[in-house]
Amino acid sequence: MFGFGKKKRRTMNEEEEKKAAGEPATPENQESSEKPESPEKPESPENPKTPENPENPESPENPENPETPENPEKPAEPDWKDQYARMLADFDNYRKRVARDREELAQFAAKDILKDLLPTVDNLALALEKAENKDDPFVQGVKLAYDGFLKALADHGATPIDSVGEPFDANYHDALAQLPSPDVAEGVIMNEVKRGWLLHGKLLRAAQVVVSSGAPEKPAENPAAEA
Repeated sequence: MFGFGKKKRRTMNEEEEKKAAGEPATPENQESSEKPESPEKPESPENPKTPENPENPESPENPENPETPENPEKPAEPDWKDQYARMLADFDNYRKRVARDREELAQFAAKDILKDLLPTVDNLALALEKAENKDDPFVQGVKLAYDGFLKALADHGATPIDSVGEPFDANYHDALAQLPSPDVAEGVIMNEVKRGWLLHGKLLRAAQVVVSSGAPEKPAENPAAEA
């Protein structure tokens, strides 16, 4: 009895010394803290196990989404030389259009001012036309002012329109009346009320004119009156 107790005590002391020294405990006294894994339950026929991703597009079993090739063909490179030539042509057209617009803007910048001067020119022309003594110093002064206005208009590209004796053109003429004339053919301008003007070839002011309707109709002969 006494010897068995000593042996058991000595065994327990040896186990404690091993633990203190870091040695693993003997399998006899080592208690397993891990629980045994429970066996998997068999699948019941009523609830079959469904696949996790049945609609996975990467699955090779899905014929609707075939796998893409690992090395797709690269698109052909554009013709850089042709694109460069087109770009140069577009830029040259743009440069010419800008230069043309700038020149036109400079030519017609004084359009409104010149148009406002035309009534004064008309009044001076009418005064010279109605003057009785052309050698009068006052008339000569009016003529000098009139010539100065004409020169200023010409320097800015304004030119008068000669309308009398020309066919009527709605683009340049404004008909005030149509009268019969035995000497002027139908559709020809017979009188000019207000002179028209052009600015660099474009209409600045339309001419106000009177157009001929042709020779007047002869009255019908009355045979009863002759009898």
